This record gives sequence, C-alpha cells and structure tokens, in this order.
Amino acid sequence: MPADPRKRRAARHAQPAAEAAAAPAPRKKPITVERITDAALEVVATEGYDALTIRRVAAVLGTGPSSLYAHIVNKDDIDELLIGRLYAQVALPEPDPAAWREQLLGVCTQIRDLYLKYPGVSRAALAVVPTNLDTLRVGEGILGILLAGGVAPRTAAWARDALSLYVSAYALEQSMVQQRRRRPDQEWVLGQDELLDRFTALPVEQFPHTQRHAADLISGTGPDRFEFAVGLLVNNLRPTSG
Repeated sequence: MPADPRKRRAARHAQPAAEAAAAPAPRKKPITVERITDAALEVVATEGYDALTIRRVAAVLGTGPSSLYAHIVNKDDIDELLIGRLYAQVALPEPDPAAWREQLLGVCTQIRDLYLKYPGVSRAALAVVPTNLDTLRVGEGILGILLAGGVAPRTAAWARDALSLYVSAYALEQSMVQQRRRRPDQEWVLGQDELLDRFTALPVEQFPHTQRHAADLISGTGPDRFEFAVGLLVNNLRPTSG
C-alpha cells in the first residue's frame, strides 16, 4: 500500500463501487390493525378459518406473534376485526315500511355472500359479542328495518338475533361442504343425484315419507333454500296494531 497519505486516500476513492458501504436495508412496514386484518383475511381466503392463528397471521406479516400483541388482545380480537371488516362492506337501505321484508332479505343475502368468500369465517361471528362499530352499524340497520316495519321492539331484537344465527350457520355449512369436497378422503359428501338414489332405495315400510318425497327433500339450490328460510322468519313477523 502506498506510504504517502495522499496516495492512500486516492487508492480508497478508486475502489470499485461494489466495495463501498452497503445502502441501509429498507425499513419494514409498521404493524397496524389494518395490516393484521388484511393478513387474517388472506389466511382465511387461502387456507380456511381453521388455519387462522395469531402465529399464522404473524408469519404472513413477516414478524413474530409478540409483535401483534401491541395491537390486539387475543385471537377473539382478530375474529371481531374480521367480521367488522366484512360488515363495513354491507350497504344498508333507508328503512322503508312498505318494503321492509325485502330489505331484510337483501341485507341477509349480502352478509351471506361476504361470509362465503372466506371459508368458515362465519364461525367468528358466532363466537363474538359485537362491539366493533362496523358490526354494530349493521345490527343497528337491521333493527331499524324491523322497527320501520312495525315489529314490536323486543320481537325485533329477537328476530335480529335469529336472522344472524341462521345466516352464520348457513354460510358455515356451505363452507364446510365445499372444503370437504376438495379433500380426496371425503367421498361420502354426496351429490343430489346420489342422494336421490339412496332415498328412493330405502325400504318403503320403514321410510314411507322419505321414499315418497325424496325429490322434494333434495330439491332446490342453496340460495333457494336460504331465501325460503329467511322468508319463514321474516314473513311470520307481524306489525303491532296501532
């Protein structure tokens, strides 16, 4: 190496750029509630609700589980965030006393379709007491539609609960069936034709009604049956007199 300090300095400056000090690594995006919710929805959409854990969400975010606890309390907290995010997408109509039954079916159908996009996520709705403002907004809207239809307050409150339970259970069943059909070891999930064959093959002396009405028992699509069940609930609500 040159002894002259000036030559040493010149030699340093002449080094290839690749040997210069490396640029600082880009900073990681901060963990936020929004990013946690995004990651949780990604897990449910791609792997199903059964795969949703704090550890799995942290892995999607490229961090450790402890990083999430600055923003959430536990897994139940993630469940509430998920349902709140979905309910934020529900469009609520202005309550119309002349069309309140149709409005209720429309809101329930929106919720059903959102649940079906994320297999099994409706289980989260069954497991939490809603405190998220977006979830409460939808509950308020449904209650407002019922009250606009002249339904008594306590009846409206119980009807709202019953509708929520049915929509969640319907979506959960549909998600479970679809997931099982994708597994090679679940051949027992039957199609309509095979189910019809099994019902009509039953001994008539033991199963006279099932055998005779087999076609009715397996008739209709999922959406047909969904609309029928919501109609059973809603159409039996009677406005209070006066």
